[in-house]
Amino acid sequence: MFNHPCALRQCARSSQYSARLRLRNRAPSSKCGPMAAKARARPMPNSLMGRMFANTVWLLGGKGFGAICSVLYLAILTRSLGLKGFGHFSLIFGTAQALIAIAGFQTWRVVVRYGAEHVHARNWAAFGRLGMVCGVLDALGAAMGCAIAYAVFYQFSDALDLNKTLVDTAFYVNCAMLWALVSAPTGIVRALDRFDVAVYVEAIVPIGRLAAAIAIWLTEPTLLRFLIAWAAIDLVEALAYWIMARRLAPQSVRFGHLRHWRQALDENPGIIRFFWITYANATLAAVKRDGPLLAVGYFVGTKAAGLYRLAQQLSQALGKLSTLLTRAVYAEIARARVSAEAEEFSRLAVQTTLIAGAAGALVVVLAIAAGAQLLGLIGGDAFRAGYAVMIPLTIGASFELASVAFEPVLHSTGRARYGLIAQIMAIVALLIALLASVHTYGADGVAWAVALAGAVFYLTMGLMVRYTLRQLHREEAMRTADFNP
Repeated sequence: MFNHPCALRQCARSSQYSARLRLRNRAPSSKCGPMAAKARARPMPNSLMGRMFANTVWLLGGKGFGAICSVLYLAILTRSLGLKGFGHFSLIFGTAQALIAIAGFQTWRVVVRYGAEHVHARNWAAFGRLGMVCGVLDALGAAMGCAIAYAVFYQFSDALDLNKTLVDTAFYVNCAMLWALVSAPTGIVRALDRFDVAVYVEAIVPIGRLAAAIAIWLTEPTLLRFLIAWAAIDLVEALAYWIMARRLAPQSVRFGHLRHWRQALDENPGIIRFFWITYANATLAAVKRDGPLLAVGYFVGTKAAGLYRLAQQLSQALGKLSTLLTRAVYAEIARARVSAEAEEFSRLAVQTTLIAGAAGALVVVLAIAAGAQLLGLIGGDAFRAGYAVMIPLTIGASFELASVAFEPVLHSTGRARYGLIAQIMAIVALLIALLASVHTYGADGVAWAVALAGAVFYLTMGLMVRYTLRQLHREEAMRTADFNP
């Protein structure tokens, strides 16, 4: 019985996976130094799904607290500034988010994608070279973003229907938020599997914004004060992220690693191609996410932009689970690709997709049942009209939630270009639908164009992931057959 080829192959695969599992969960040896101990300071489940859910619970706890804070400071913002003032705030803040997405190179994905292998091998020097190079890319992106911001606000402020007296403020606030990019240290923390630390650091923003909103509301609420407070709090969070990355990885977060930046390119084959593909993908995703708000401001007006922004904020808050799962899933799938077999890797992707799909349906039900009341509670009666905008935006958010495992699977298997193709198809669908509906239906038409783009992205990515998983199984079967002729 034990000499049967199938039994031997199954036994070999089980032994190989058990060895990898023991390696992944073993206590760090003394030669790994203090950093390795900090990277694995908290106990984690053995299964891939268990670790993913443990990370998600940490993130959900932090984001749940953040969501409560955001509802409170949104209520203060909308009621202090009014529909017109909140519209200006939304356009300035929305422009900053678009610029961050364009100038931010999504280096955290690079750190997690390639750093997972270095962390698994405990090669902290290689991990440091990768992380510090990505930190320099963040700085270059911030500088590029400031140049773009200058052109946007000083040459095209009329197109955004922005008050002339706010142009200087908008430019400086956008520059501050661009320099608050924390992509590289975020990737370092996630690659080390310290999502608990990320929760503590990211709590700075909701706590700080709520405290600032209350202080401004009790003194003299003005648009300028709110904008300055938001930018300053983002800078504090960025500093805190780098401090925590340094504490977790003292052997890696060192300026000395920058002298060996060419070695980082040699140690991570395909990194340049992956970087540009993920950057293009993120830029298109930003166009899809923030472009409609700017389109509403351009085609419809500032008040409509404020209405759209609040509805967008609430739909994104209801679909915030997609962001949480993306952070947990991306890191875990990157590790699974290094340490697990194709079967378990596929099972993790499928299970995550099913759970996220069910959560997406629940998000839509919640929006339909409580959306109008929530808009009225936060913004007052003037914002209740945003209910017609909120429903299609929530449907779009539910598609994003349901596709949460798709991008990590494609990135970890070296097929990031498939995600870029899906984003292009979604953008084309968004532009066609937006131009066809905005003049007739205004903000409502823009929102339904966003929902359509979400559906196109979900279906396209789903087909590509299905093809990718089949290819992985086929390749592993061929390797097994070659090893056991």
